[in-house]
Amino acid sequence: MPINKDEFRHVDYNWDDSVADKLSELESLVYRSNVLGADQRITNTGGGNTSAKLMETDPLTGEQVEVLWVKGSGGDLRTAKVENFSSLYQGKLNALDGTYQARDDKGYKQAGEDAMIGMYKHCNFCLNPRASSIDTPLHSMIADKHVDHLHPNAVISIASCKDQEALTEKVWGGKMAYVPWMRPGWEAAKVCEEAYAAKPDSIGILLGQHGHTNWESESKSCYETSLWVIETAARYIEEHDKGEMTFGGAKVESLSDEARTELLAKFLPVARGILSNKVKFIATVQSDETALRFVNSVDAPRLAKLGTSCPDHFLRTKIQPLYVDFNPATDDFDALVEKLNAGIEQYRVEYKAYYDACKRDDSPAMRDPSPTVILIPGVGIIGWGKNKSESRVTTEFYNCAIEVMRGAEAVSEYTALPQQEAFDIEYWALEEAKLQRMPKEAPLARDIVVVVGAGDGIGKETAFRVAKEGAHVVCADLRFEAAQKTADELTAIYGQGIGVAGTGISGCGPAIAQEVNITDRESVQKMFEQVTLAYGGIDKVIVTAGVFLAPGQAGMSNDQQFDVSFAVNVKGGYIVGTEANEIWKAQGLKGALVLTTSVNAAVSKKGSLAYDTSKAAANHLVRELAVELSPLVNVNGLAPATVVKGSTMFPRDRVIASLTKYNVEFTESDSDDELRDKLANFYAQRTLTKSPITPADQAEAAYLMVSGQLSKTTGQIISVDGGLHEAFLR
Repeated sequence: MPINKDEFRHVDYNWDDSVADKLSELESLVYRSNVLGADQRITNTGGGNTSAKLMETDPLTGEQVEVLWVKGSGGDLRTAKVENFSSLYQGKLNALDGTYQARDDKGYKQAGEDAMIGMYKHCNFCLNPRASSIDTPLHSMIADKHVDHLHPNAVISIASCKDQEALTEKVWGGKMAYVPWMRPGWEAAKVCEEAYAAKPDSIGILLGQHGHTNWESESKSCYETSLWVIETAARYIEEHDKGEMTFGGAKVESLSDEARTELLAKFLPVARGILSNKVKFIATVQSDETALRFVNSVDAPRLAKLGTSCPDHFLRTKIQPLYVDFNPATDDFDALVEKLNAGIEQYRVEYKAYYDACKRDDSPAMRDPSPTVILIPGVGIIGWGKNKSESRVTTEFYNCAIEVMRGAEAVSEYTALPQQEAFDIEYWALEEAKLQRMPKEAPLARDIVVVVGAGDGIGKETAFRVAKEGAHVVCADLRFEAAQKTADELTAIYGQGIGVAGTGISGCGPAIAQEVNITDRESVQKMFEQVTLAYGGIDKVIVTAGVFLAPGQAGMSNDQQFDVSFAVNVKGGYIVGTEANEIWKAQGLKGALVLTTSVNAAVSKKGSLAYDTSKAAANHLVRELAVELSPLVNVNGLAPATVVKGSTMFPRDRVIASLTKYNVEFTESDSDDELRDKLANFYAQRTLTKSPITPADQAEAAYLMVSGQLSKTTGQIISVDGGLHEAFLR
C-alpha cells in the first residue's frame, strides 16, 4: 500500500519478518491475529475475525483439500492461539449455499440465519470442536486467501456517518466497496460476495454501522492492507478534527483530581446500591481526558441518547448509556444522587418501552433494564458489569463508541442503528443461547471481599479460599509487599487485570493489594476509598490481622503490651467494622463482617495475659457490632486455636520456647517447618480430633460465614480448634 510502515501515525506496525518468516501458514494466521489485536485502535476486545484458506490433507481420503481457518466464536485476536480457530472444508461451506431458501418480501432468507449456524459443524475439518463465528460465511465467500474483518474506531466512524456510502468512495479513493448495514450472517455474506464481484479492483468493503473487511493473497500484505484502511480513515478524520469544538465544545468544567476522587469514593457505593436491585454489579471508572471531553461537552446529551452504532458495542453497553445532567459547579452531592435516582428510574421505564416496542414472538425475556454505562459531566464514565473484567470491557467499548462519534461528527453527522435493528442484535437468539450456555456463576462472583491480614497465614489462605468461589479479593496487610505477593499469586491463577492503553480505564483485576494499619482510622479510610474506586464498593470484610505478645517480648512493658494488644486485636476490628459500615449503609446491600478472635478468649492460661484478655474483648466486640450493624450486616467471629503453620504469631524463637516448655524433643538443626510441625502435632494431641489445625481449616470457616449459607447467623463465635473441651461454652 502507499503508506510506508514507518509513516503510520494512528496504528502501530507490529509485523516482524524475523518472527513471521519462521512460521507455518497456519501459525502465520495466528501471528497476524495477535499483532492486529495488540493494538486496541484496530479492533476491540473479543471483536473481529481473521482467516486463511489453506491446503490440508484430508484424514479420510489422503487428498489435498482447501480448508478455511477462521477465528472462532468467543475468541480474542490479541490472545488467540491455534485452538481458538475453527477449521471448515471450503467445498462443504460452498455447498451450504444450496440449503438457503428464497427471499421474502424484506429481502432476507426465510430458512433462518440462526439455523445456518448449526450447519457449520457439518463442515468441520478434523472434528475441530471450536464453535464457528457468525462471520464464517463472510470469510468463506471472499475468494482471496487471507481475509481480515475488523472493528476499528476510525473506520466505524465513517461507517456511522449519514453519508457513509459517498464517504467510502471519497476517503479510500475508490479502493473500498460499500455494503449498508445488515445483521451479520449468511445473507450479509452473500451481499458482500456480490459487492466483491462487482468491484474486482477493490481491496476491501466498508460495512455500514459495523466495520470493514479486506483481503490479500499473502498474510503480511493482508495485515498491511488492514493498517492502510484504518490509517487512511484516521487521517481523514484528523484533517477534519474540530479541536476545542469537538462535540460542540465544553459545557461543564471538570472537577480536580482530588475533588473527583472524594466524590467518587462517596458516590460509587450509592450508585452500586441503586443499580443492584436485581443482581450486584462491579464498577470501572474512566476519568481521563478523552472521557471528560465527551461527558463535559455540549453535544454529550444528544449523542448519548442516540446510542452506539457497532453491534459489538451495545451488546455490552446496551442501546444507550445513562447521561446524568450534573454540573459540579452548581450541584452538590445530594443533587447528584437525586438526579441519578431519577435518571435510573426513567431509564428503566424507557428500556421497557424499547423492549415492548421491538420484541418479537420468539424474543427472549427482557433482561435487567438498568444501564451499564453512566456518564457524569465533570466526573467521567462509570461502566458496570457482573465482574471487573466485564465492567472494564464495557467501559472500553463505550470509550470506542465515543471515538466513533467524535470521528463521525468531525467529517459529517453521526447516526446510530435503528432501534429495531439494535434490538434484533441485543436479543438475538444466538446471543441468548450463548448466555444460557455460560456456566453458573460462582457463589461470590459478584462480591468484593476485603481480607485484612492477607499477607500470610490464615489471611492468605482465606484470600485464596474466597477467590476460589469467584470473589474480587482485596488483599490488605500492614506489609504491602506481602499483600502484593498474595494478590499477584491470585492474579496469576484467575487472570490478569489489564487496563486499556491510553484510555485511563483502571486496570485492576480479580485481586488488588492494599497497605493498611487497622489501628489508624485514616489508614483504614484510605484503604476503603481505594477499594471503592477499584470496584465500586464492598460486600464482605474478613479481619484476620492480630498480634500476640508474650511477656517480655520486644522489650515492651506489660502496660505497653496491653496497649498494643488491645489496639490491634480490639480497636482495629472496631475501626474496620465501623468504616466498612459507612459503605454498607451507602449501598443498602447485605454485608458480612468476620473478626478473628481466639479460643484463648474463653480459656484462661499462663503466659498470654494481654493477648487472652484482648481476644475476650474481641469476642464481645463481635456481639456489640452485630447489634450496631444490624439488620444490614451479619457480624460473626472466627476463633482459631494454635494454628502454627504459616502464622507470623509463631516465629522460630516462640516455637522453640513452646517446645521447651512442653518438653517436646527437637534439635537446633531442625528447620522452621519441622519445628512448627512438631509443635502443631503436640497441640493436636490436646484436642478431641487429634489433628493439627491449619490455616485452611480457618479459611473454610471464614468462607462459610460470608458465603450466605449462614445468613441467619450473627453475633456468634465459631471455634475452629480441633475440639478443645476447655473452650466449651459454660
